[in-house]
Amino acid sequence: MARLTILLLILGGLAAAQPFDVILRGGRLIDPANAIDAPRDIAIRDGRVAAVAEKIEGEARQVIDVKGLTLTPGLVDIHVHLFHTTNIKDVWAGDNSVRPDDFSFRTGVTTMADAGSAGWRNFETFRHTVIDRARTRVFAFINIAGFGMLSNMVEQHEEDMQPEEVARLAKKHADVVVGVKTAHWEDGSWTAVERALEAGRLAGKPLMVDFGWFRAERPFWKLVDEMLRPGDIATHAFRAPVPWLDTDGKLYDYLGRARERGVKFDVGHGGGSFAFRNAVPAVAQGFWPDSISTDLHTLSMNIGMIDMPTTMSKFLAMGMPLREVVRRSTVLPARMIGQPDLGHLSVGAVADIAAWRLLEGDFGFNDSDRGQLRGRRRLLCELTLLGGEVVWDWNARTGKDFREMPRDYGVRPGEAIVPPPK
Repeated sequence: MARLTILLLILGGLAAAQPFDVILRGGRLIDPANAIDAPRDIAIRDGRVAAVAEKIEGEARQVIDVKGLTLTPGLVDIHVHLFHTTNIKDVWAGDNSVRPDDFSFRTGVTTMADAGSAGWRNFETFRHTVIDRARTRVFAFINIAGFGMLSNMVEQHEEDMQPEEVARLAKKHADVVVGVKTAHWEDGSWTAVERALEAGRLAGKPLMVDFGWFRAERPFWKLVDEMLRPGDIATHAFRAPVPWLDTDGKLYDYLGRARERGVKFDVGHGGGSFAFRNAVPAVAQGFWPDSISTDLHTLSMNIGMIDMPTTMSKFLAMGMPLREVVRRSTVLPARMIGQPDLGHLSVGAVADIAAWRLLEGDFGFNDSDRGQLRGRRRLLCELTLLGGEVVWDWNARTGKDFREMPRDYGVRPGEAIVPPPK
């Protein structure tokens, strides 16, 4: 027993003496899950957080100077559209979707959840052609409509909304499916919501609702105050038709009741689903979104929404503290999609990290209808790590002065530098 104890102590000492893979040194860490908002170094080994401390002196294969930057967990954007591989024109499950890796890392996003681009009939094609081929960590909500978001017309066929099939696929692909989605429903009935709720019940997953057309016979307040379950998500929460304020400018009571029941409110900015006239008074009166998300697609990214850092910066401009903006872009959305291992930088957690420069100046922000709000701060992502690997380096912090490099750097094995004859 004594020999075994000695051996374990030796092995433990050897493990402790092993160099870290990466140390991020000199930054300010905001990690809401661990109540940290202070100067911290972060050490990484084997793709996971190995140490977090005010100063880490251990050896590392790579030390990255992040002085002047704010470190956060990698962002978790739970409303994006990624089913670009159908090659169908002008639809969300087609040319309006984006390739995840093209828009994730450069914006500090390491995890995305596709919001129902695919339905139960084509989800496996989506998985094989997009989810399994992306470096970005991609999850998905399955649309209750059989073919997902191939067109608004396809989403109106209630006979193709089959909860049992959605639940079957959700269980088969439980490693990536995080919920059920309904969107763009035009009829005055509750059919799409009711079918999606049944699918969520059978699958044991939350429901995300894009309410579609706001009809008088199915009011939004009834959806969130009576129909949605704890953990279900109302996206496009600040869309113009959502009733937020009474005639005195006060928030309606139903919003607080829904939140007390556990209903979640997601931003889902998108191309037409975010109005400052709703968001600004809501933030001012303390009703902050549970999750900040983009509804990223080829239309929204080129107009008012732009990207995740811009959407976060809008909430800074509305008066939310930076730590709360980070909380609603990392740990809270990760929990909402059932991924509690993500969105924080506890020791042992996956080392998904974003490093930010908080720009100071005079910045203008548009909502979905070109309503403008000005702010003094704007987030710029300088560095992103996915599982401890640098995947975005805006300011070449991981580089080395080329004059200090070997004369033949950049020459691949088997190549030769052949000078011209004299």
